[in-house]
Amino acid sequence: MADRIRIGVVGASAQRGWAMWSHLPALASLPDYEISAVAASTPEKSAAAARRWGAARSFTDPHELIESPDVDLVTIAVVLPSRVGLVQAAAAAGKHIYCEWPLAGDGTEAGRFLASATAAGVRHAVGLQTRHHPAIQHLRDLIADGWAGDILSASLTYSLSTPQTWPKSHAPMIGTPNLSRLVVVGGHATDLFRRVVGDFAELSATLATRLPVAVIAETGEHLPISTPDQILVTGSLTSGAVASVHITTGSPAGSGYRFEVHGTAGRLLMMAGDDSLVGPDFTLYGSQSRTQLRPIVLPPRYLAGSPDEPVAVRNVRQVYGDLAEAIRSGAPLEPDFATGLQVHQLLDTIELAALSGQRQTVS
Repeated sequence: MADRIRIGVVGASAQRGWAMWSHLPALASLPDYEISAVAASTPEKSAAAARRWGAARSFTDPHELIESPDVDLVTIAVVLPSRVGLVQAAAAAGKHIYCEWPLAGDGTEAGRFLASATAAGVRHAVGLQTRHHPAIQHLRDLIADGWAGDILSASLTYSLSTPQTWPKSHAPMIGTPNLSRLVVVGGHATDLFRRVVGDFAELSATLATRLPVAVIAETGEHLPISTPDQILVTGSLTSGAVASVHITTGSPAGSGYRFEVHGTAGRLLMMAGDDSLVGPDFTLYGSQSRTQLRPIVLPPRYLAGSPDEPVAVRNVRQVYGDLAEAIRSGAPLEPDFATGLQVHQLLDTIELAALSGQRQTVS
């Protein structure tokens, strides 16, 4: 491998998309990486992305990018239906992998991806980068250091605005089970939750589809939706604390996040009025007495980069920085495919609990 890790980005763009908003600017700011190749859906889009991000090579076939000798690490930033076979191909080619969330369609497939990457001896990361938000890291450290004492309960409510009218380009994804709000929104939210307070030990769940139809803007066509837009999980954590996660989508304007932790020595509250899925602006509050909650100022050690930089770019850059260290030194890494597998298994358990109507143990 060259002095810099040569990276190929599948799903690169010069104009729009998640890779353009987060991956590519994060990579451009990291001295460990060189953007050596990009792949997009057309020659024109691929060439434009290569010019914008300084890549020497551009492709329309992601498998050609994966096989390129000029690529050490493959970022897979296309949506799940366009991603079939890419993780396995990258592992078979001996390339390190950064795969966007969702990692797979379910826990079984995620387990196969982890096994393939492990057998190939490559390092891997998954796009659950919100856990690296400075406020989330500080909240986790406060709890681990005993600021709130023994945790009695923890609750996360996330209200996300979701349109009922969609552009025609999104039609293939509407109602797709492995791109449902349970998998996409629930994956990010539950990973954030478990990162701070630990894993569920057992849970019950209610999943409801309150908005069964989506409208295509250009044609007025009505498409049926069977995947849930309301998600409620209650249970207990491995620590014994009582816990709940409530995700509600579909209203014109979401109210964002409210993450509350009650302990024997204090109460902590993290809020974000911004309902962004991956780049919310969190604020921390706390109280260790009967007085009102007071703002908790983030120590400078949690605040890296420019204050004007988008939160999503900062969070993604942290994953890439940790991945570079893991590649060079063998250091442990999270979130990786093992993290993705754990989240997929949790989501599978939530779905089973809702379908069966029975409380489930989380393995």
